[in-house]
Amino acid sequence: MKVSDYVLQRLRAWEVEHVFAYAGDGINGLLAAWERADNQPRFIQARHEEMAAFQAVGYAKFSGKVGVCAATSGPGAIHLLNGLYDAKLDHVPVVAIVGQTDRSAMGGSYQQEVDLLSLYKDVAAEFCEMVTVPEQLPNVLDRAMRTAYAKRTVTAVIIPADVQELDYTPPRHAFKMVPSSLGLSSYAPVPGDAELDRAAEVLNAGEKVAILVGQGARGARAEVEQVTEALGAGVAKALLGKDALPDDLPYVTGAIGLLGTRPSYELMQGCDTLLVIGSSFPYSQFLPEYDQARAVQIDIDPFMVGLRYPFEVNLVGDARETLARLLPRLTRKKHGAWRKKIEKNTARWWEVMERRAAVEADPVNPEHVVHALDAVLPDDVILTADSGSAANWYARHLRLRGAMRGSLSGTLATMGPGVPYAIGAKFAHPNRPALALVGDGAMQMNGMAELITAAKYWQDWSDPRLIVAVLNNGDLNQVTWEMRALSGAPQFLPSQAIPDVPYADFARSIGLDGARVEEPAEVATAWQRALAADRPFVLDFRVDPAVPPIPPHATLDQIEAAAASLVKGDSDRGAVLRQGLKAKVQEMLPGGHD
Repeated sequence: MKVSDYVLQRLRAWEVEHVFAYAGDGINGLLAAWERADNQPRFIQARHEEMAAFQAVGYAKFSGKVGVCAATSGPGAIHLLNGLYDAKLDHVPVVAIVGQTDRSAMGGSYQQEVDLLSLYKDVAAEFCEMVTVPEQLPNVLDRAMRTAYAKRTVTAVIIPADVQELDYTPPRHAFKMVPSSLGLSSYAPVPGDAELDRAAEVLNAGEKVAILVGQGARGARAEVEQVTEALGAGVAKALLGKDALPDDLPYVTGAIGLLGTRPSYELMQGCDTLLVIGSSFPYSQFLPEYDQARAVQIDIDPFMVGLRYPFEVNLVGDARETLARLLPRLTRKKHGAWRKKIEKNTARWWEVMERRAAVEADPVNPEHVVHALDAVLPDDVILTADSGSAANWYARHLRLRGAMRGSLSGTLATMGPGVPYAIGAKFAHPNRPALALVGDGAMQMNGMAELITAAKYWQDWSDPRLIVAVLNNGDLNQVTWEMRALSGAPQFLPSQAIPDVPYADFARSIGLDGARVEEPAEVATAWQRALAADRPFVLDFRVDPAVPPIPPHATLDQIEAAAASLVKGDSDRGAVLRQGLKAKVQEMLPGGHD
């Protein structure tokens, strides 16, 4: 047995079923071992190492298992980095296995020689090791897997090409040998009784309780609902926690932050008590004023508590188990004016979203596209969104219900993971439909190439539906509107304008299906057609770049500045447009808002 054979055997022992990868001579030994192992675990070939890493992240996010990716030495290892940082910042368990030049060439400025230990020491800070003798295995692989699971982070194993070809010899019962064993039992840490009592005192004393949940609350849905009912609270969701609680509950105000909703903003502005569960939401300006609310935080990671807000009680523990122990300590509150206000504001918000989706645009309003999707989402759909204005519409218009899942690059907010996330999701759940909502910038960056990956593998999926919806507006739209709203600067066309590409035609050319949609009346039919397709389907929606992703806290002055930038140099047109936008925004906002 070669070292490379043992690596794959140990991965199988850890129940790894897929490795997302791209070939290169730095992992030739592993590739040969894959052939000998009858492709178990299965080698999933991406078009680019960054996409392999993104697919591993998507797989991990939607399966709950460690995602594993592999790449060659030098450029392959470098290409993995963006996807690995996406995993690290979103607290997703991913193991990277990368090649390296032969040991005899190290230090010789050899071809593709990169100091990978230095390169990876940040992204895989919790565990990064190079294997130089066979006896280091299985310990190194076991620790990489166990650390990724336990700390929900990235780990890396670097294996020089010549080491892959060595005969495997296990560690002996001898000095300076490190034996190892498989497995990691499930565990759920909980705070002590005294801390739970302190937290209950704070929450019981509040009259206007707000709850913020993140992805750490996903396994505690029933407990969050019970706590919310006991406290008469409203619940806002960090973007990574969008699928932690159903959006059809009347007290769920939706997303919070730059891409959030008005009722979430109002929830935080009006509360006197805050409970944060499983979230490291970074934008403190969207939380209550520092002297406004007493606050409690629950997080499983002791290094992530106490951030973002001056919490009075920081509970370190598993969300589900901690809430179960907290519930008997809570005094049930009457659902009075505070809860009624939350539910009223939330209902109004969805009316506003419906009106915004109905606004005419040239040619199609992107909000209409996504709002129409909301009504036809399959019960078991897995949603991904790319960074950019597409993330705004994903956050505000799609109501996740029941078993629906959804995610995006929440913390790194990198362009490009929408399509590879969805592909990773299909390998995690081949019996469920997946849908990626992406901008044309992200699609051109790498989404089109990953359609080739979908074309290679889709017939292996029991449910062949993978829908890629491209919001095609010829503009890097989010940056354009940030320039307008924050700087009052007009669109800088050399940096923002991008070519119109026939995305659906490209999909058909590689054996998939697709359609181009250029009229509002065609939108609903297009969604139905894609959802009924017998293969991956690309929808090319020609949408209006002038529909602004207005944040919920935007003032009319900021909207004016954005409008003025559209017609800079033409004061008459600018005045007319500003007044028109003012009237439209005031018409859409719930009554009483400035």
